[in-house]
Amino acid sequence: MRTLKLNIAYRGTKYHGFQRQPNAVTIQGVLEQQLSRVLNQPVTVYGCSRTDTGVHANQFCLHLHTDRVIPCKNLVRAVNGYLPCDISILSCEEAAADFHARFDCTGKEYCYRIHNHESKNPFLTDLAYHYRRPMHDERMAEALKAVIGTHDFRSFCAQATEKSNTVRTIYDASLRRSGDMVEIFISGDGFLYNMVRIIVGTLLDISEGVFPPDAMEHIIAVGNRLEAGRTAMAHGLYLNRVFYEPFTK
Repeated sequence: MRTLKLNIAYRGTKYHGFQRQPNAVTIQGVLEQQLSRVLNQPVTVYGCSRTDTGVHANQFCLHLHTDRVIPCKNLVRAVNGYLPCDISILSCEEAAADFHARFDCTGKEYCYRIHNHESKNPFLTDLAYHYRRPMHDERMAEALKAVIGTHDFRSFCAQATEKSNTVRTIYDASLRRSGDMVEIFISGDGFLYNMVRIIVGTLLDISEGVFPPDAMEHIIAVGNRLEAGRTAMAHGLYLNRVFYEPFTK
């Protein structure tokens, strides 16, 4: 039995997230259907993470088991020929028998894209959050530094319970602008439900003056979701990179 490691990319606009659901079209469901078609046997794929409805991925890792002998290169070509245009297999390789896309993952990097302009860009529809107001980039970048390190991120989780483990380590966080496009990169050992989107929404509230520039440290310390800002729209969020080795920028 072979264990195959696949990297994929997808535009999540038309999908109800990655994970298979009854009566809903998902990335996992479409992939399993076409992989099963090519391999001529039932296939289950195991993803490195879950992504919500409308969220995209520049790199998403998954694994599967098969006894078919088709070369990896041929598998990629064959399955991509059947996949819709918004899902693509980027690579496939043989992996150790015990490799697991989720449990062997050492970290992830997310990118949140904001189109900061008065007028919408029709070529960015559903691919970046259109934000009309002026953004205080320096204020937001300074506030973003507070999330780096090991913290309890309960304030930035939409579904935390008293028993939830909400401690995570953020390796790096930065804001980059190129013209009207602002990208916020956050990498860490793991992320809570809606964590990145709530961090971004809070940064926008800081930019607008809803919160003071130094509010982020206080919000982390109090551990209360009601103290943080809005949840930014899903369609600006991308799973950007997945790590299986120690983090590097």
